[in-house]
Amino acid sequence: MLSFRRILALAAVSGAALALAAPAKADRIRNPTAVFAGLDKITGRIISFEVAIDETVQFGALQITPRICWTRPPTEAPQTTSFTEVDEVTFNNEYRRIFTGWMYASSPGLHGVEHAIYDVWLTDCKGGTELVVDPKEPEAPPPPTAGQRPERPVRPAQQAPQPNQRIDVAPPQGVPVQPRQTPSQRFFPTNPVPGGRDPAGGN
Repeated sequence: MLSFRRILALAAVSGAALALAAPAKADRIRNPTAVFAGLDKITGRIISFEVAIDETVQFGALQITPRICWTRPPTEAPQTTSFTEVDEVTFNNEYRRIFTGWMYASSPGLHGVEHAIYDVWLTDCKGGTELVVDPKEPEAPPPPTAGQRPERPVRPAQQAPQPNQRIDVAPPQGVPVQPRQTPSQRFFPTNPVPGGRDPAGGN
């Protein structure tokens, strides 16, 4: 008959083996609304505003368009992320893309938009009920037996570019872009209107 200590030891070993054998990815919730905070460095005012996915709003000279907003279920470790595009509108009415990437609500100082006058960062995602289950990772190959060398993954051969051949690269930040859509809301923190909305925008 097994003692209580042996049962605990076997349970600990089997639990550790299961944890190492199958690393699970956390499930995510797709949200229809992203919540941002914006700082006007001239006045020191901070405004919180909500933006629907694929909607464009203007905060000062910045136009913000979230493309997706993820949160985690209550049973998982909290993580709130949003893939966002931010364009700057210059005085000459030219549009320049200054940010395209992921924003993390847990680290706004690292993953926010820092502008000369306006800063924008993600604070929350809300309204989501659709749970997206990520596919589990494929199982790792078994470890090599004694005396057998592990197989190295075969990398695809990279060809050197030919002379005068065009190489497509991603445009650098701050390059001119065409405006995608007219902002549905405008927030100007310097306006004396309650709520900071643009009086000419009618919103």
